[in-house]
Amino acid sequence: MKTNFIGTGVAMVTPFNEDKSIDFNAFAKLIDFLIEGGVEYLLVMGTTAESATLSFEEKNEILSFAKKQISGRVPIMYGLGGNNTADVVDKIKNTDLSGVDGILTVAPYYNKPNQEGIYQHFAAIAVASPVQVILYNVPGRTVVNIQPQTVVRLANDFENIVAIKEACGSVDQIMELIRIKPTDFTVISGDDGLTMPLISAGVEGVISVLANAYPKQWSDMVRYSLKYEFDKAAPIHYKYLPTINNMFAEGNPAGVKAYLNKLGILKNELRLPMIPVSDLLMERITDNF
Repeated sequence: MKTNFIGTGVAMVTPFNEDKSIDFNAFAKLIDFLIEGGVEYLLVMGTTAESATLSFEEKNEILSFAKKQISGRVPIMYGLGGNNTADVVDKIKNTDLSGVDGILTVAPYYNKPNQEGIYQHFAAIAVASPVQVILYNVPGRTVVNIQPQTVVRLANDFENIVAIKEACGSVDQIMELIRIKPTDFTVISGDDGLTMPLISAGVEGVISVLANAYPKQWSDMVRYSLKYEFDKAAPIHYKYLPTINNMFAEGNPAGVKAYLNKLGILKNELRLPMIPVSDLLMERITDNF
C-alpha cells in the first residue's frame, strides 16, 4: 500500500492564549496559511504541537476542529503514540479517525525496549489502526532507535504500515533503510536541514517544522528536489538553513512560535516546561526577517 503522504507535510504548532488555553482562532488562521502556501498535508498533534502537554480530551477537540477547518483540502496525519502499548491501542479505538488519512506513532520512549519489543509494540498498533500507520523514529527524544531491519519486518508484515518519519540523525542508517525497504514503503525526512540531500538518496519528502512559517518556500524546495531540479532547490535550502538553526537553538517549538508571532499568526505562548525564546535569540530572529 503506497501512502499519499508525499512531499511537504507540516508538523503544526498548537497556538495558545495568554491563559494557556487553545487559541482556535489562531489555529484556523495557521491551517489556512499552510494550505494556501501549497503544502501537501498537515500533521496534527506531532511533537511540535506540544502534544505532551495536552490532555486526551484537548487532543480530540483539536482534531475535530482541524478536520472541519481543513475540510478535505489536504490529507491529515494525526499523532497518536506513546510508551504504553495497551494505552495507545485504547486511544486508537476511542479516537474518531474518520477523515484522518494516517496516524504518526512514535517509538516507545523511556522504557527502552529491544528491537523485538519495538516490533511487538508497532504490530499491536497496526492491528488496531483503521488507517495508515507511519512510524516515527527520533532517538534524540525516545532514547531507542528503530533499526532498518525492524522497519522492513514491520512493513512486510503489516500492509497498513506504509511509511516512517526518520529523524535518527544518521544519513548512513537512512540510506541503509532506503536500500533494503520494500518498493512501496515511504521514507520521510524528519529533519528540515537534511531534507534536500536525503531526497537525493531516495527520501520522498519531509514532515517540516520550518514550513509552519515558510510553507510556500519550503514546499517549493521539496518539489524541486523530488524532480531532481537541485539547481532550483539548493538556493532555497541554503537560504533557510540559518532560519532552521534559529528555530531549534532553544528548543522546538519555541523557535518556530517566535517566527509565527513575528508573522502575526499567533501569540508567543507555550505550555510549561517549554518557554519562549530568550531576548537574545528573539533579536536574531527579528534580524532574520
